Amino acid sequence: MAEVAANNANHPCETPKNVFDFGAFVGDLIVEEDASSDDISLEGLQEELEECKNDDVVANILSKGIKLREYTKGVEHNLRKVELDSIQDYIKESDNLVSLHDQIRDCDSILSQMETLLSGFQVEIGSISSDIKILQEKSMDMGLKLKNRKVAESKLAKFVEDIIVPPRMVDIIVDGEVNDEYMRTLDILSKKLKFVDTDPMVKDSKALKDVQPELEKLRQKAVSKMFDFIVQKLQALRKPKTNIQILQQNVLLKYKYIISFLKEHSKEVHLEVRAAYIDTMNKVLSAHFRAYIQALEKLQLDIATSNDLIGVETRSTSLFSRGREPLKNRSAVFALGERLNVLKEIDQPALIPHIAEASSLKYPYEVLFRSLHKLLMDTATSEYLFCDEFFGEESIFYEIFAGPFAVIDEHFNSILPNCYDAIGLMLMIRIVHQHQLIMSRRRIPCLDSYLDKVNISLWPRFKMVFDMHLSSLRNANVKLLWEDDSHPHYVMRRYAEFTASLIHINVEYGDGQLELNMERLRMAVDELLMKLAKMFSKPKLQIVFLINNCDMTIAVLKEAGPEGGKIQQHFEEMLKSNTGLFVEELLMEHFSDLIKFVKTRASEDPNGSNERPISVSEVEPIVKDFGSRWKGAIELMHKDVITSFSNFLCGMEILRAALTQLLLYYTRLSDCIKRINGGAALNKDLVSISSIMYEIRKYSRTF
Repeated sequence: MAEVAANNANHPCETPKNVFDFGAFVGDLIVEEDASSDDISLEGLQEELEECKNDDVVANILSKGIKLREYTKGVEHNLRKVELDSIQDYIKESDNLVSLHDQIRDCDSILSQMETLLSGFQVEIGSISSDIKILQEKSMDMGLKLKNRKVAESKLAKFVEDIIVPPRMVDIIVDGEVNDEYMRTLDILSKKLKFVDTDPMVKDSKALKDVQPELEKLRQKAVSKMFDFIVQKLQALRKPKTNIQILQQNVLLKYKYIISFLKEHSKEVHLEVRAAYIDTMNKVLSAHFRAYIQALEKLQLDIATSNDLIGVETRSTSLFSRGREPLKNRSAVFALGERLNVLKEIDQPALIPHIAEASSLKYPYEVLFRSLHKLLMDTATSEYLFCDEFFGEESIFYEIFAGPFAVIDEHFNSILPNCYDAIGLMLMIRIVHQHQLIMSRRRIPCLDSYLDKVNISLWPRFKMVFDMHLSSLRNANVKLLWEDDSHPHYVMRRYAEFTASLIHINVEYGDGQLELNMERLRMAVDELLMKLAKMFSKPKLQIVFLINNCDMTIAVLKEAGPEGGKIQQHFEEMLKSNTGLFVEELLMEHFSDLIKFVKTRASEDPNGSNERPISVSEVEPIVKDFGSRWKGAIELMHKDVITSFSNFLCGMEILRAALTQLLLYYTRLSDCIKRINGGAALNKDLVSISSIMYEIRKYSRTF
């Protein structure tokens, strides 16, 4: 079409024959003026022109001054020309359009053939798909049949395997030796027996009728053989010097499956085996503990009797013996000493009696008590774990240990009523507590009730013995106990050692009830101590007696521990108050005039309006008396202190306190003299303060 347009442009004067002259056909279009145009209102035209002022086309028309009608005619003429040109182009391309139509028709024919061919293919594919579906269904059917046959085969194979009795199994059960292979065969027999009894399908099978009698015979044979085997092993436990734990661990536990087999397939025989084991172990362990207790009793060291109490008088009837005799094993009755080691050695092995007896060793009962219960704990732990693993039940332990518990209770009930050793009883209470902790750490609960029962038995006995000591102090005969000796009394030493022992044992436990009882004991001994002190005729000796006993008690309590608590504090306060009293008594004995004057007159004003003012003549004898004998008096005081107090350090402390107090009195006297009219005349007789200080330091250096 473009070529046609170009040819037309090159040859404008040539008009082909077959070209249609649209202009000749249409002619010139004449636009007539509208007759009614004069009637059109131009109102608002100016506003519209103003609005179109900014339009480029309108602005261009207005700027050229062309009339709108003429411009419209020009536009219509151009449109008609373009339309005619377009029609000419389509006419020129008519041959091409015809050719295109033919080509489209040929393509349509080819596509129709292809459609027919594809339709045939579709029919064939549908037929093939149907065949494939049929084959798939057949394949699934065959797969299902195969699966069912495999399941049937596996079940049948398992059934055959579970129900048949191989000759090898029969030979082992009937004639085989009891060993690991026998245990495996026994397990197989157990599975076959359970299979026959539990599977409902087996009961309807014909094979069962052939196999069941043989299985029953094998079961009876196995049960009989296992019973004889276990009984034989249990008899070995009864042999003397048999190590029960090794036999249990290395022999019986290897065959623990026998118990499970008997429990499942012969409950009567299982109960017989269980009863036989209980009876055997009950008797064996009871005999062992009885023999061990008898051996321990030979090692017992008797500590205290019912007369070994704090407030009991121990004066000898012999004329030539000492004023008081020591108690039997006196050091252990009230003093703890090395007996505390039993708590430090709480987890040590039990004593071996024949070794200790060969060495001629004797032990306090708490050592034997710890050893017995250590053996009980270890034996009970081993037996409890064995019963749980071998029989699969814990209750059997309590049936076995009913005998050993009875043996130990019988022994303990014979010992406890005759035990008057309060220290030993408290140690046993602590031993039981430690043993409870050990069993708790082992996570073995089998001795909980037994240890609780022992603890409940020990506390009332301790309270009774403690109350006996308390009563001995409250009901003590002061006249029999009193001795004309101001040194520490043996009753106070017993009390101090006894209290220190209980404090030491109670350090880590903080038993409030025990502390309350010790406070009651302290009040009773205080009362007795005061009664004994009043037996001395001289107040000074009473004070010396109290100081010596308080000092001794404090020293013993400090040995038990750095903190003696309220009891030690009480005796320290008593010591302090009595020390002050003794200092005054000692100074009054040697410097009575000086002290009386200082206390009564030294604080008065010599120049005051008193009826009897202090004069030189009143003070002069006191000054001269002090100056003439003060050194000798101090020496006498020193000797008096040395002989009066048992503890040298305590005596020196008291002497220093007395000398310090003397210095204070003399200083007050010197100050008083300075205020007296004419007192300067006495300066030559006054002893210098430095001289007195020198003497004090001289005696202070001795300690």
